[in-house]
Parts: sequence; structure tokens; C-alpha cells
Amino acid sequence: MEQRHLGSTGLRVSRIGLGTLTWGRDTDEHDAADQLKAFWEAGGTLVDTADVYGGGDAEFVLGQLVERLVPRRDLVIATKAGSVPDPDRRFDGSRGHLLAALDDSLQRLGTDHVDLWQVHAFDPLTPLEETLQAVDTAVTSGRARYAGVSNFCGWQLAKAATWQLAAPGVRTRIASTQMEYSLLQRGVEREVLPAALDLGVGLLPSSPLGRGVLTGKYRGGVPADSRGASERLGAFVEPYLDETADRIVGAVTTAADGLAVTPLQVALAWVRDRPGVVAPIVGARNAKQLAAALSVETLSLPDEIRRALDDVSAPVHRYPDQDWSTL
Repeated sequence: MEQRHLGSTGLRVSRIGLGTLTWGRDTDEHDAADQLKAFWEAGGTLVDTADVYGGGDAEFVLGQLVERLVPRRDLVIATKAGSVPDPDRRFDGSRGHLLAALDDSLQRLGTDHVDLWQVHAFDPLTPLEETLQAVDTAVTSGRARYAGVSNFCGWQLAKAATWQLAAPGVRTRIASTQMEYSLLQRGVEREVLPAALDLGVGLLPSSPLGRGVLTGKYRGGVPADSRGASERLGAFVEPYLDETADRIVGAVTTAADGLAVTPLQVALAWVRDRPGVVAPIVGARNAKQLAAALSVETLSLPDEIRRALDDVSAPVHRYPDQDWSTL
């Protein structure tokens, strides 16, 4: 699998990442092992997790498989901290919480460092400088090799990166930002992606298949065994089951038929090769689903198909994104 630099850093990662959101919950250790082995054998290196996935079980399962199944040196392990199961405070970016969470993650993962440590979301109740100083401590102490953010909007990303450049004694720079990005969700193109490109920050798209909708499996209704039918995840999928999404999925399906590939491959190839993208993070319930995603490695979309998909999914960006004098 092709390797790409993470932003402007020297760290290279596979251009498809393996997500572990369901590990320890919907994906047991046996299926997780099959996925990790298939990913590694395909040349994949970037494995993304978080301290809240499965209440910590995703990190624990991954930790049980590393070295026993795949050499630690062959993986780029990325995890996150900052989300908390508190209905009154969803995110905690305080120094105490973040560093304690990192230590707990390392214990579950069975390693002395993670390759990429990401602040899971912006915390409006904690000064940003405190959060970023904690990030710097994590990197300078050797517990994290690189640092990133997740779910930061454009101004938050720019503010964080600018503060790091200006703050005396701070050596850590943001290497990546993880955001939802797909043909069904192109909101990052408004401010986040331009900021990331300008700052040399690599984009790691989450939900690159539009929460599963871009595979085409919802075109005839909601399958009984799908996320959209589950009580817990149905509300997550539902926003992408409207007429606009159906039109985009129809275009993806038409392109797939013309290329003799699957809608999944078309949708994933489109986002993988967007400017600024380093590696879409793909989650799968089993190794068969993962293999379908990994098969995109040999696919490059023809320019005319890429442009057609760009057009059918184009978000409406007016002032101030376009030149005001032409409006």
C-alpha cells in the first residue's frame, strides 16, 4: 500500500487507515484479529482508536493483538483523548484529564508510546493554551511521537497552530486533523481544509463512506442488519438518507457500473485522492468488509468521473468563500 507523509512531518502512514470504533463492542477480539492481520498483510500501517471507543475496550483489544499478531514497529498507532461520558460536559481538554487519559491509553495498549495522539474535540471550557501545553508535555516526554486534533473547526485549528508557533518553549506542532469527510459531507472544504493546507496539517477523513450510505446498501431501504436499523446508531445514519444523498449515491453507483467496480471503491477513491488528504479512516465489522475497502488500492478515478462526482456533490459555498466582488 502506498505510504504518505502525515502533513509536513517526516512520519509516513498508509494511505488507508484502519478504524477501531466498534472493537470490543460490535467487533470481538477474533474479528479484530482477522482485520488487523489482513490490514497489515496489505501494507497498512495506520491504526486509529480512542480512549472512549467501547469504553476503552477498543484500545485493550488492540493492545492484546500487537506483537502477538503484528510487530509493534510495523504499526502507526493513533489514539485520542478529551471525550468524556458526562452529559453536562462532553469534552475535557484540561491538562489533568488529558495526561491521565494518555497514561491510561498506554496501559491498555501495552506500549510506552503512541505514534499519534489526538485531542478528540475542542473544549470551550478549558483555555486552549492549557490543552496545547498538555499536548507538548506528552510529546516532549516521549509518550507521544506526534500530535493532532480532531473535530476542530477552521478557526480553532488555525488558532491552535498559530499559538504553537508563537508560544515560547513549545516545540510540538499539530501534524494532523481528523474530520468527517466524504461525498455526502464536504463541509471541511469551507474552512478546515484550506487552513490545514496552509498550515501543513494532514487531513485524516473519518466516515469516508458517508456512514455506510455511499456503499449503496440503503438504496432499497434500511437493511435489518445495518447500522441504520440499530437502535443505537440509527440516528447516526438517518441524516444521510435524504433525497440529496440518494442523488449522490446514484451518481456513485453509475460511476461504479461504468468502471466495473463497487460504489464503495468509487467513494473511497474519491476522498482518498482529494487535496490535503493523507488517509481516510475505514471501519469494518469483519475482515470481509475490510478487504472490500482495501481493494481500492489499485483504483484511480478517471478525471471525467472525478469531476462528475465533484459536481453532483458540490456544497453551496458563497460569501465569504467566493470573491465578494463577483457576487
